Amino acid sequence: MFRKRSEATPTAITPAASAAPASERITSVLSTGIAWKGHLGGSGGVRVEGTFEGDISLRGLLVVGETGRVTCEHLRANTVVVAGVVRGDITAERLEIRASGRVWGNVVAASFSTEEGAFLRGQITMEEKVDLGIGPLPEAGPPQLPPEEGAQPPPQSEG
Repeated sequence: MFRKRSEATPTAITPAASAAPASERITSVLSTGIAWKGHLGGSGGVRVEGTFEGDISLRGLLVVGETGRVTCEHLRANTVVVAGVVRGDITAERLEIRASGRVWGNVVAASFSTEEGAFLRGQITMEEKVDLGIGPLPEAGPPQLPPEEGAQPPPQSEG
């Protein structure tokens, strides 16, 4: 009744063990009811639950949620998970189309999976390694403002 347990049972997962790299976490959300046109680029994870129309070139994770609608001539991201609708070609290292997901476009991927009920109208090209065609990340640093016209450079101190 009051005997000591012989095996240790973990009570909580340590944060270091469960922490995913920033490129595999959702850091930005385009919420339901939001419609956005333009270019989405950079690194990190993005979840689209609203409507997006434009270009996507992302180093990281892109999740198109069940209410998400993406229209993009060519979507590029390391990992793409589609539970909503994507109209356009997809190039990704890993693509997953969930049961509620619908894709109209051609796919180039190194890893591809679907759930039963998923829809894809297009061609699938499997590659051993996928080149996303995204240039190098700009160096991190403070944003540089363009010089104002007619402005004089600051005086140099003599020393």
